[in-house]
Amino acid sequence: MTASTRHDLFINGEWKKPDSGKWIEIRSPATGEKLGEAARGDKEDVDAAVAAAKKAFPAWRDTPASKRADALYRLRDLVARDKEKLATIITSEMGKPLKEAREEVDFAIGLLRFATENTRRLQGEIIPGERPNEKILIDRVPHGVIGAIAAWNFPLALCARKIAPAIAAGNTIVLKPHELTPLSGLALAKLVAEAEIPAGVVNIVTGDGPEVGVPLVTHPDTKLITMTGSTPAGKKIMAAAAEHLKEVRLELGGKAPFIVMEDADLDKAVEAAVVARFGNAGQVCTSNERTYVHEAIYDSFAEKLRSRINALKVGDPMDPSTDMGPKVSEDELKKVDDIVKKAASQGAKIEIGGQRLTGGLYNKGSFYAPTLITGVTHEMDIARNEVFGPVLSLLKVRDFDEALERANDCRYGLSAYLFTKDLARILRMTKELNFGEVYVNREGGEEPQGFHHGYGDSGLGGEDGQHGLEAYVDTKTIYLNA
Repeated sequence: MTASTRHDLFINGEWKKPDSGKWIEIRSPATGEKLGEAARGDKEDVDAAVAAAKKAFPAWRDTPASKRADALYRLRDLVARDKEKLATIITSEMGKPLKEAREEVDFAIGLLRFATENTRRLQGEIIPGERPNEKILIDRVPHGVIGAIAAWNFPLALCARKIAPAIAAGNTIVLKPHELTPLSGLALAKLVAEAEIPAGVVNIVTGDGPEVGVPLVTHPDTKLITMTGSTPAGKKIMAAAAEHLKEVRLELGGKAPFIVMEDADLDKAVEAAVVARFGNAGQVCTSNERTYVHEAIYDSFAEKLRSRINALKVGDPMDPSTDMGPKVSEDELKKVDDIVKKAASQGAKIEIGGQRLTGGLYNKGSFYAPTLITGVTHEMDIARNEVFGPVLSLLKVRDFDEALERANDCRYGLSAYLFTKDLARILRMTKELNFGEVYVNREGGEEPQGFHHGYGDSGLGGEDGQHGLEAYVDTKTIYLNA
């Protein structure tokens, strides 16, 4: 990949220059190196992409499910073939360590595989009617053109997460990758073409939110909007989509509580806390944002935690020994630093890190130190607002009752963690912990066959698994008589 590389839009199976004639520079967050330029799409490009998707829809809808599955199998195999190349692109534009980028490609492969295997499992129902010989059919039909918006933290997997179920269900799609990380989605588009998925079924339009995202959401021919991103952006999308009363699926922010009880396996809990907080430099919506530890083991847990955090290696994400890379951008780094400074001003203690890293490689990129903050109270901003960075806040609780109360006192409801050997607590958690997914005695990381969804400010709907796939179809009730 050279600095002179320009990446066009992928519309109707062809690579096209942006209508604006403008481009967006893509730079490595680790080195500052220019990786290339992505087309700066606009409303005219969105209109062209939606028109192509609308034209392709009838034929794709009528394509037998097994044939759609064949096309997705080809795409999955091509992603597997190009795993190393795709992982390198992810690391280059997003900054996560190469070993984590490889895991992201594997997750994308898993998402494609699940959708492929389930194209023929979108089943209807037959209900007895009230008239002689009448049958009531509940059919499942594709929506039409899907408008999709992906976030920057998993630039390949999130594109696969939108494309795979959408086209498996018989829809066509127009997808906008994030403007910071468009290269992974464009690389996937090349494989879509190689997989011989018909022209117009998958379209990729790069650009920013106002110029591409807004016209995609408000376009009268996009029937469903699926978006992964921040809560403020999700609320704006929901408001914009209301004009046409279109269905909206939003996977937004999180403020995951990480609860460690006195009977937990401490070594296992510490390792999971570090992996779930510092993986991808904390830029994961399921990261443990609030670590609640029982007072009886707090000191022991904190000691082990300090040792583990101090051992993390921050550096070149292409280096196999690197544990944590840079933040994705200078703006994102500043957001995290401001939150940490505010916590200190409110009385929290910065025990480890708490600043930008400088010197050598660090001067070229957006590197922030792995940070441990203690003395955090539940009223502080850092305990209530999403950090989305490598900052672990440690809070002490008296018992399980307090842990549940503190965990639930939150406007987000995506993910939570619980470490305990007490089955009674686990069973109680299933009723009383108000989060869409809970990891019990393990680190985070959802699976393609699960259902990734949250409550409150964490969004609407959900992704993955059979429930996620069924979001891409609508129901049609037919009263059948001879």
